[in-house]
Amino acid sequence: MKTTLIAGVIAAAVVGGAVAQDFSRNPAFGTYRLGAGFTPDPYTINVRAGGQRNAGALGSGCAGSIANSPDVRLHYQSGSFPLSFRVRSGSDTTLVINDPSGRWYCDDDGAGGLDPLVRFDSPQSGQYDVWIGHYEGGSGIRARLEITEY
Repeated sequence: MKTTLIAGVIAAAVVGGAVAQDFSRNPAFGTYRLGAGFTPDPYTINVRAGGQRNAGALGSGCAGSIANSPDVRLHYQSGSFPLSFRVRSGSDTTLVINDPSGRWYCDDDGAGGLDPLVRFDSPQSGQYDVWIGHYEGGSGIRARLEITEY
């Protein structure tokens, strides 16, 4: 699994004269609150992957097309469990996450096959903004985000 950490200063990266990703906007598929030991596990959210922004603008290791606004926002209260985000889809999807400290994480095929995975072994409590991308540059691709502590 290759998950890439992109320095937090990328949050201010400029793409075509505008801020690359705007995590101040409302997420397209909802805001969720989960705490350590949550059920059901995995917690699943149906989304549409992709968008008009190039995730590669966030740095090396980021790929695919993503939306400007987050797809999902998670407010998480951590405990002693790891926290993982995985996308399942019939298409080649990617994953971009901005963690509570403002750091960016990207993955393409870390869950095997064409599915991305980002795992936090010692997750922080706070806000995680999640973008689900499409590797080939499409948008509106059916996908399922799975959040798990396994």
